[in-house]
Amino acid sequence: MSNLASLPHSSSLFPFALKTLIVPLRRRLRFTAGRALDDTMIDGGFEALKATFSVDVSRAEGRPLNVPLIAPFTIASSRLDAVGNVAVRVELRCGGTGWGEAPVLPSVTAEDQPSALEAVAAACEFLVKKQPMALGSLFTEINGLLPGHDFASVRAGIEMALVDAVANSLHIPLWKLFGGASTSIVTDITIPIVAPNEAAKLAAEYKERGFNTLKLKVGKNLSSDIEVLKAIRLVHPDCLFILDANEGYTANEAIEVLEKLNEMGVKPILFEQPVHRDNWEGLRHVSQVAKGEYGVSVAADESCRSLEDAKRIIEGNLAHVINIKLAKLGVLGALDVIEVARAAGTELMIGGMVETRLAMGFAGHLAAGLGCFKYIDLDTPLLLSEDPVLGGYEVTGAVYNFTDSSGQGGFLHWDGIC
Repeated sequence: MSNLASLPHSSSLFPFALKTLIVPLRRRLRFTAGRALDDTMIDGGFEALKATFSVDVSRAEGRPLNVPLIAPFTIASSRLDAVGNVAVRVELRCGGTGWGEAPVLPSVTAEDQPSALEAVAAACEFLVKKQPMALGSLFTEINGLLPGHDFASVRAGIEMALVDAVANSLHIPLWKLFGGASTSIVTDITIPIVAPNEAAKLAAEYKERGFNTLKLKVGKNLSSDIEVLKAIRLVHPDCLFILDANEGYTANEAIEVLEKLNEMGVKPILFEQPVHRDNWEGLRHVSQVAKGEYGVSVAADESCRSLEDAKRIIEGNLAHVINIKLAKLGVLGALDVIEVARAAGTELMIGGMVETRLAMGFAGHLAAGLGCFKYIDLDTPLLLSEDPVLGGYEVTGAVYNFTDSSGQGGFLHWDGIC
């Protein structure tokens, strides 16, 4: 699937050979060949690595990652019965191995699994043929090879694997690499579009498991959505909930939902992507009414697929929150959007497609390390009937705890997937 030929051995892991580098961070971190000498990583660590770490890839490969769901996952724009993603494994000549996942959700990502596998194979062949270069420069070349939204999910999987490999070679957990703000996050959990009785059953189960925030998929039928909300409130009356329409409503329908909820005395903490991704005026109108009349924030998800989209949303006051998803933006693209949003005072959410703990682990480390996300929606591994990932973060109800294991800590039995 990919060219696994090795390059000649690099004379040095770093451009500065084996000398100690004092990185100008708020707290200084010193590196030698393949080891971090200080176990505390602070803000700026990832930026420093982009400039100083020379990457030499010896092996890289992608394989299908197929996992069944416990139950069909239905949203306004699609239905999914199983995960059909692409796993990525990258091995550095210095010994670090990293893992990534390219999520595939055809209604959101441009790639399907066959095209994602093809693009991953090409990227992996590129990596093993490339001469050693600084991590940041390599990211720039990957962005040129896999540009824009059309390749965002594949780009995310490749970037995840490279970052994980670098962190593993330096024995640094990703949450420290991304700033070290926290070692844990608390996620919501999603109830897909189902009948009211099934929604109530799920809500009762999630209440027992300790989930206080439910994300409710809506947008296919306004009347049914209201009935589902009523059923959930009966069994979990104190829950907080996010409405996610996945582009399913018109602007008028979105406002009608808020009116009916207000009559019920119910106020969602967030209304995510109420209208079609390209309906910018509709998004603006719903945001103004939602906040002005009902005190509800609106999040842009599908409408934000690039840095340019993020700037348009921020500058035009089109939404109050931007949902960051690595599969929409790539890792580096996500960090760019996060930086712009934080500078503008725009609130942030982090979410995902339907992914295993490889992609969700990476996103969770990012969220914990940065500590800047008001809304966290990283629940989809909990919806899978199997967990193919070994190691990684620890789950207690709605809480994900991250350890001092190197990188993201999770990996696959590579020979067990095909």
